[in-house]
Amino acid sequence: MIKGNLLPAWVRNYRREWLAGDVSAGFVVGVMLVPQSLAYALLAGLPPQAGLYASILPVLAYALLGSSMTLAVGPVAAVSLMTASALAPLAMPGSTEHLALAMQLALLSGLMLCIFGALRLGMLAHFLSHPVMSGFISGAAVVIIVSQLKPLLGLQFQSQGTLPTLLASLTHLPAANPAASLLGVSAMLLLAFARGPMPRHLHRLGLALPRAQLIGRLVPVMVVVLAAVWVAHFDWHRTQGVAVVGAVSAGLPSLSAVLPGAETLAALWLPALLISVVSFVESVSVAQALARHRGERITPDRELFGLGAANLASGLSGAFPVAGGFSRSVVNFSAGARTPLAGVFSAGVMALVLMFAGQGFAHLPTSVLAAAIIVAVWPLIDIATLRHTLHYDRGDAIALIATFAGVVVLGVEQGILGGVIVSFAVLVWRSARPHIAVVGRVPGTEHFRNIERYKVDTLANVLAIRVDENLFFGNADAIETALESRLAAHPQARHLLLIMSAVNRIDTTALDMLSSLEDRLGERGIRLAMAEIKSPVMERLAKTDLGARLAKRIWLSAHEAFTALAAQP
Repeated sequence: MIKGNLLPAWVRNYRREWLAGDVSAGFVVGVMLVPQSLAYALLAGLPPQAGLYASILPVLAYALLGSSMTLAVGPVAAVSLMTASALAPLAMPGSTEHLALAMQLALLSGLMLCIFGALRLGMLAHFLSHPVMSGFISGAAVVIIVSQLKPLLGLQFQSQGTLPTLLASLTHLPAANPAASLLGVSAMLLLAFARGPMPRHLHRLGLALPRAQLIGRLVPVMVVVLAAVWVAHFDWHRTQGVAVVGAVSAGLPSLSAVLPGAETLAALWLPALLISVVSFVESVSVAQALARHRGERITPDRELFGLGAANLASGLSGAFPVAGGFSRSVVNFSAGARTPLAGVFSAGVMALVLMFAGQGFAHLPTSVLAAAIIVAVWPLIDIATLRHTLHYDRGDAIALIATFAGVVVLGVEQGILGGVIVSFAVLVWRSARPHIAVVGRVPGTEHFRNIERYKVDTLANVLAIRVDENLFFGNADAIETALESRLAAHPQARHLLLIMSAVNRIDTTALDMLSSLEDRLGERGIRLAMAEIKSPVMERLAKTDLGARLAKRIWLSAHEAFTALAAQP
């Protein structure tokens, strides 16, 4: 018997009035998940039932260990693409070996996430900057859309890479399958209409907005069912050559552990690590956004365990890596979910589909699933963030564009690694070229400002300089050069006052630079002084020879230093 204190807090504190919202949300999300799960399994190159399996046990595992009340876990577009990209060089899509590798990838990802949770590495949520994530998601959306042109139009050709696939699709347009194209394009237009204008039009006709939005969300299921019935009735998969999903294995998933060997582990550890980080960052971002709406809090370290358990459950039940989905979570939240019990109900809906309705999707055209994928990922192309970063921070814009281009041109793994490298390179480049300002005192105050931007008072014998960056090996030489340049421009200065209010750390290289600078200045009759040193920096500096030599030339504030040095020759 499970003791009460071992149960999740939401179970122990559950209220009866939450049940209606959880049941309705679970049903809506469960129904919506059916075509999504099939589509993302197709995207990952796996059997259709793998997508359904990924929406049962992983959801239950997250409900027990996750910290978000409304995050909906399951297959998502970006992680499905990463799975396909990681496994493409290792096995033929759709093969038994491909499925086994996907299960191992999920197990590795889940194990890594749990290890990160045990090490309390919730800070990984900040590992990928927003511009890098935006560039990755936008690039992944473009890659996914291009990859779905072939099934959408019933094209037959072989190609690898996003740009070659796009060119081949355009070249082979005259050979598109008319029936598959009709179904795919029609479904895409209808789904786009249902996602956008339909709820607004229904609301204008007098239907309550929540009900109108619910109808719009259920349209994909109706489209899938109608397409399958149409193809089966007119036998288009035989007479017109329309590709269909095929048999969907009936019954619930069975548990099995497919452990990777040394060679497989060497090939999968990096993709598993990237999937772990991306799925965690994406999931935590969604969970935090939804939690803020209700004044709730999530625990990043616990999210690592929740997502880790979900991926372990996915790998054990014949599926592939999972994460928290944005659109699915928003629907779950909007439909009234109050606790993870909504996820339990959605998993129940998926289980019923597998047991009693799986074969009903055997005649589902892959062109319709391709349409569903395209409509789902199109809004992920984030033009707004690109415009914002171009206007606000060109460095972030460079990281975003580099990540996007890397994903589209080089591939998913190379793109995201390239984006991270560019992001850190921009950070180091900025730190290596710190802003250094000659400052003076604002008349009648104790405030010091840049002499180039404010009308301030200065002293002929004191050169006051503020360094707006930490001092470390990457910028020590640049700072020393800048200080010497400023001194050369102020030959009457007998005191160099460094205002350290923006400095949080001085590493060994920078300390040696300051010590050498102090010696050379002394030989020229110039004294080095400091002000506004933060306590952690001062505690370390006081233990050094430089700190001992400067003991009487360090002031609490720039005003005190300015006043004292004004009276000295």
